[in-house]
Amino acid sequence: MSIVQHDPTPKGVGLSETAVAQLNSLFAAEARDDLMLRIVVNGGGCSGFTYGFDFDDIVKDDDKTFETDGVKVVVDNASLEFIDGSVLNFVESLGGNHFTLENPNATSSCGCGSSFSVY
Repeated sequence: MSIVQHDPTPKGVGLSETAVAQLNSLFAAEARDDLMLRIVVNGGGCSGFTYGFDFDDIVKDDDKTFETDGVKVVVDNASLEFIDGSVLNFVESLGGNHFTLENPNATSSCGCGSSFSVY
């Protein structure tokens, strides 16, 4: 039996170049320079957890803030345990444009890609 130890040092959440460009465009459309992207992990979906994305202008006491090329991402500590080390990407395809989170902690995801598992 092997013991897996959790590294308590947060690696954070990164952004790809396409995600930075898309978020800058979305923030500019809101005409506010104080916005950040908030990422949360919620229980639900067919695999157990889902990602939530929203704009926010408040950093709460239990939040960690990460910045890539001037774009800030905030994640609460509970959610960070599930997505630490992830990279947010923006994908343009025939099926539509959307953000994806490349999560190294996810062990599986559902067929439609909207929920994930870490067990």
